[in-house]
Amino acid sequence: MSGVLRLVLFQARRDRVALPVWILGITLLSFATSAAVATQFGDEAGQAAILRLAAANPAFLFLRGLPDGTGTGAVVFFQGFAFTAVLAGLMSTFLVVRHTRTDEELGRAELLGAVPIPRAASLAATLLLGTAANLVLAVSAAGAFMGAGLPGTGSAAAGAAVGSVGIFFVALAAVTAQALPSGRSANGAAAGLVGGAYLVRGIGDALGTPAADLLHVTSAWPSLLSPIGWGQRTRPFSSPDPAWLLVPLAAAAVLGVVAVTVRRRRDVGASLLPERVGKERAGVGGTSFVGLAWRLQRSTVAGWCIAAAALGAVAGALGPAVTETVSSLGPVKAMIERLVPGGQAGLIDVFVTALLGVAGVFAAAAGIQAVLRMRAEEAEGRAELLLSAPKSRLRWLGANLAVAAFSAAAVSTTAGAAAAVGLAASGTSDGPAWSLVPAALAHVPAALVFLAAAAVAFAVAPRLSILAGWGILAAGIILGEFGELFGLPVWLQDASPFRHSSAMPVESFDQAGAAGLLLVAGAGAALAAYALRRRDLTA
Repeated sequence: MSGVLRLVLFQARRDRVALPVWILGITLLSFATSAAVATQFGDEAGQAAILRLAAANPAFLFLRGLPDGTGTGAVVFFQGFAFTAVLAGLMSTFLVVRHTRTDEELGRAELLGAVPIPRAASLAATLLLGTAANLVLAVSAAGAFMGAGLPGTGSAAAGAAVGSVGIFFVALAAVTAQALPSGRSANGAAAGLVGGAYLVRGIGDALGTPAADLLHVTSAWPSLLSPIGWGQRTRPFSSPDPAWLLVPLAAAAVLGVVAVTVRRRRDVGASLLPERVGKERAGVGGTSFVGLAWRLQRSTVAGWCIAAAALGAVAGALGPAVTETVSSLGPVKAMIERLVPGGQAGLIDVFVTALLGVAGVFAAAAGIQAVLRMRAEEAEGRAELLLSAPKSRLRWLGANLAVAAFSAAAVSTTAGAAAAVGLAASGTSDGPAWSLVPAALAHVPAALVFLAAAAVAFAVAPRLSILAGWGILAAGIILGEFGELFGLPVWLQDASPFRHSSAMPVESFDQAGAAGLLLVAGAGAALAAYALRRRDLTA
């Protein structure tokens, strides 16, 4: 047991920067959301207005969650819990994979295995560290809610809901790390499971049944399949039901036992799904930087495209069903007729537009991940071997930026095509369903800005590039999604590239905005090329 505790301290020391940043960021977001709701929707009339608007808009329910009555705490939980739970899940999955499968891939686990400790000691330490990190997050989030003036009991329950979702993903990521052969694949699969939980929860909430007063919405059964849906059902500020917290905790205990059992029975470096052996010789594409970058990224791009296809299919196929469900309710139908031009057809456009905007975030994330792959190549010594050949750094950077841009475009195209197929199959589209493909591609210029920013971070501060790249994306999402709620100045909200994407098909395509984004992305790529030429390779 002492060996496990020492490993916990060792792993915590390695994460002495990353974990506090995650926890502090989520805590600040919780506090900012609480303070913003209390300031902007402090009176009951303002709270009721936003809840009725959300209940009549399935896209709002999909993105945010379930309205659960007036009251500042209830509105705060509705506005922020789903996003906060996703962040807790990502924090947990990255932590677990970093200390398990990635350590095995880089040879660190083999060094630890040379000392007299149980085979699963390192995994057990990671599970303990992940659980402790989420307990600290739960306490910090609860403190943020109370610091913003929310009731203590509800704040504690809300913090516990966030922490319990994070603990579930700690155990789920541990199982994923046993199944997949590389840290990159395990990270991608675990993050995909977090996104899948958000997607399933969103489907259940969008199909939910609003109450007659439009202040409450009861989710449909798909929400019960998501750990985020489990946490949401605690309803901490309206009718607290902490028994729902036992579901993710019990599931985490079972998954943790499974992960430890598998780890005891397998060798270091082995996995339940074996890694495919490559060809003995590279093909024609493998002899170029572009071909190599594509080979390294193609499985990741395929994973993002699968996620985008699922999201697009939901937008196209489920949109008509969702809008028909809510339009059949008298009070909701009356509000739709007042708020949404075109009635049910207009509501379908709003729903599809919102989900294509989420696909735009996927496109940006795919591009950033492709760019940051360069940091892994550099840190693990492979970039030095590549650049020892008569090839320039600019060609290396250009090849990876080209693959990253293609990844963003492929993800957007896949989402638009899937939405078009779903909408065409439903037979409810007023115009050509294939117009959703250019609607999805309208978000690519914003995605290119993010990948260019990641390239600049890699060229200027390589050791901080991973944190900076993903941090820039998180900042863009927060400014674009929550900037108005937080009451931030318009100029600061406009710093998010997502604010300048054309929300098609609800809006027309903004050529000037797209051109401006492409200009910024080009300038960022040029700056990255200049900085990369002037610095040395780092470990």
